[in-house]
Amino acid sequence: MKYIVLLIGGILYLLQTNAQQLYQMQEEQQSRLSSFENLNGVKGSGGKTNKTAKGNAFQWLYPGQSVVLLDIKEQGIIQRIWLTINQSPKLLRSLRLQMFWDRNTKAAVDVPLGDFFVSNLGYTTAFQSALFSSPEGRSFNCFIPMPFKKGARITVTNESVGDTAKLFYDVDFVLPKTVPANALYFHAFWKRQITSRLGDDFVVLPKLSGKGRFLGMSVGLNTDSVYDKTWWGEGEVKMYIDGDISYPTINGTGAEDYIGTGWGIGTFNNLYQGAPVADERNRKFVFYRWHLPDAIWFQSDIKVTLQQIGGAPKEVVEEKLGKGINLQPVTVDNINGFVRLLDMKAPPSINDKNFPDGWVNFYRIDDFSAVSYFYLNKPVSNLPSLDALDMRLRNVR
Repeated sequence: MKYIVLLIGGILYLLQTNAQQLYQMQEEQQSRLSSFENLNGVKGSGGKTNKTAKGNAFQWLYPGQSVVLLDIKEQGIIQRIWLTINQSPKLLRSLRLQMFWDRNTKAAVDVPLGDFFVSNLGYTTAFQSALFSSPEGRSFNCFIPMPFKKGARITVTNESVGDTAKLFYDVDFVLPKTVPANALYFHAFWKRQITSRLGDDFVVLPKLSGKGRFLGMSVGLNTDSVYDKTWWGEGEVKMYIDGDISYPTINGTGAEDYIGTGWGIGTFNNLYQGAPVADERNRKFVFYRWHLPDAIWFQSDIKVTLQQIGGAPKEVVEEKLGKGINLQPVTVDNINGFVRLLDMKAPPSINDKNFPDGWVNFYRIDDFSAVSYFYLNKPVSNLPSLDALDMRLRNVR
């Protein structure tokens, strides 16, 4: 069976027939939509409340309560998820989104709801991309195709202490006669790293076992105030694939380079990369990258990291070190290229007359969090469950 991917209006369509065109009829497909008006999209059963007038468009989700958005026990493909709630940074981190495939009890998707929809720090802004969008910053859309073979279950749990969510949603899916035997399962994993040792990379995706495709990441960053407004984004994205240990196969050149921009990050949104939030004043950044035209395949395992490296002019770094700020120079960028300080047997201190002039890149420690999106050849992975609420909400205002 041949797959054709069409990008129309920023939305990804997966067509699953030979040379399929939009106007060609698919005799084997049944279209369904699950919402509070018709859970699981049961045929001929929508809108029964209130004598068919608008009667069940939303539900309140109280602290400690879970709600089922979809629970079917057959094969199908989710095409789109839309939802909206009353929003606050704490609530978006407290709502736990889980997706279970083929009747498994371990979730393939287990993430904070806001972060999943690229509201990584709890601030929703209008943006449009190939996989996610928020038309006016008030709702969430996901267009990632999610096939399943024996069933699908989607839940949202309110793990907050005192916040109640007013939830509207729909899940659009199709029930085909067959799902390809080699169809991969969609997964998403959330990770936060508030503190670490100087020089430790932020682990975006811990080592994942299996075959699949890495779709990309959305990242939230709170920079540490001790570094003031110095640049944080010199760290390189590294992907350790199929047995890589000490050195990765895929190695980028910097955080803003990874998302396709350069010389810093401002707010922008494109189909495959963007930065919905670039708030230098409040030291908050959100950015994403989707590997759609540049597929990242792995045959046995993958691990993804992002270095914590920033940069500033020499005199600024010297001043910071003089105040005891926790940082370590690693390279100097000047007219002669890179001066690799860590390759030296005895690198000079920054106040030494032999220390080279130029832009100094340095290890630093910031508060990173990220969602990794990927397909896997199994409905469950070896990754741990979502971190506890305390870790998710620390320093969230």
